[in-house]
Amino acid sequence: MLIKTKTLARLAAAILAVGSLTLSSAFAQDATTTVIEEKTTTTTIVAETTTAPAEAAAEPTMEQRIAGLEAYINNIDPAGSKIAGVAGPGHNAWQMTSAALVLFMTLPGLALFYGGLVRAKNVLSILAMCLGIAGMVTILWWAVGYSLVFGTNFASPFLGGTEFFFLKDVGAAPNTTYAYWISQSIFCIYQLTFAIITPALIFGATAERMKFWAVMLFTALWMFVVYFPLAHMVWGGTGLMNGVWNADAVIPAIDFAGGTVVHMSSGWSALLLCILLGKRLGFGKTQMPPHSMVLCMVGTGMLWVGWYGFNAGSALAADGIAANAFLTTTLAAAVGAFVWAVMEACFKGHPSILGFCSGAVAGLVVVTPAAGFVDATAAVILGVVAGIVPFLAVTYLKSLIGYDDALDTFGVHAVGGTLGALLTGVYANSAVNANLVSDAYAAKNGLKAAIEGGTLWMVQLQAIGLTLALALVGTFIVTMIVKFTIGLRPSPEDEAAGLDISDHGEEGYILNK
Repeated sequence: MLIKTKTLARLAAAILAVGSLTLSSAFAQDATTTVIEEKTTTTTIVAETTTAPAEAAAEPTMEQRIAGLEAYINNIDPAGSKIAGVAGPGHNAWQMTSAALVLFMTLPGLALFYGGLVRAKNVLSILAMCLGIAGMVTILWWAVGYSLVFGTNFASPFLGGTEFFFLKDVGAAPNTTYAYWISQSIFCIYQLTFAIITPALIFGATAERMKFWAVMLFTALWMFVVYFPLAHMVWGGTGLMNGVWNADAVIPAIDFAGGTVVHMSSGWSALLLCILLGKRLGFGKTQMPPHSMVLCMVGTGMLWVGWYGFNAGSALAADGIAANAFLTTTLAAAVGAFVWAVMEACFKGHPSILGFCSGAVAGLVVVTPAAGFVDATAAVILGVVAGIVPFLAVTYLKSLIGYDDALDTFGVHAVGGTLGALLTGVYANSAVNANLVSDAYAAKNGLKAAIEGGTLWMVQLQAIGLTLALALVGTFIVTMIVKFTIGLRPSPEDEAAGLDISDHGEEGYILNK
């Protein structure tokens, strides 16, 4: 809601009293830059600029300054306000915090969550996987990944472009295709943290039986075949399924923070990979309990806290939409944790710490695509669904089909992410997020009509189907390449001894030696 002009005038006057010198120097610097650039063009233009110094150094009017302040507060386009192309300190600060929180989800959140769930002889393999993926994906992101996802010069609905290869021209100024007030450098790093955690989720399903270098090669190929194209299709400026920000989107679907891009892609890829890889030695014959539920619970807490950066940070501003995502994230996670524990008490006779942890993560997964689009009541409903359906998938579907999803990546992320993507189409509310019915984008690509006609869930089904197809086909191709080049699994002897020793020459615990 726009702030009244009189209030803005008083606020602007107060700010100007303290910061007028800073603003004046900034605008003067802009003017000086303009003159210097013109001097490099022709001698004639130099003469023209020197004869009109007052015009070149003209101060912005009070109306222009108020317009810029209003744009900053409301997170809208500041064009014409004399501060276009400048990152806003408050929004930038929240985005830097969010980037750190999402990285915190992988290092150490996911590392401890997954690490606690494996047997002691494989705990370091999980930590090495998280660290290795973080390093390698960062290199890929710097070289080409960011540009392939968020570039636009291909003018393609499937891939971005080449303009940001090696992060060329990615600096402090915002890329206004995506955010008016966030430095592109920060936006780039924020999106990198999503690219890091997504493939790391996959290997929960294959824990304890896939070689380290096979994990690395699989990840490198999978990023190009699955993640980069899918992320562009959903979030890129020319993306096929970017219903909120692409007026030409063919499938005007919505995904606030990664239900399709992160959870569906990783979860369904995990299912296929664990089937193609085969079961762990002794699976179904030997008990394989988690070696440390304490580590698992600590990791869960870190994931939950980090998820505020994941969901609320996806607003790309410290605004009301971010606040709504913060609220809905909390509700869904808490409800999911409690309902899962209640389901365990009903079906197994007691609630477990693993159940609380699984329920919290399931609630976070289900609300991810919806966080900035739904209200509090819808978030509670999503939490209830997250505590029931993934519980049934993990408890009964896995044993019924017989696949060895070691850490329940499919049951939580694939099932939860798919549910979340579909239910986002049911509960998305334009009163929560007006971008769902904007004239600039949603009215042109059909999103507004789908919202108002109650058919968005059908659009979401199309996005779900395309995500499934890309993840499964891409994963099959990548798995076969790795299998027939360097191989997927360690020798039976190495697997029995544990991947900590065979892959890394270390042990996680030496207290008894």
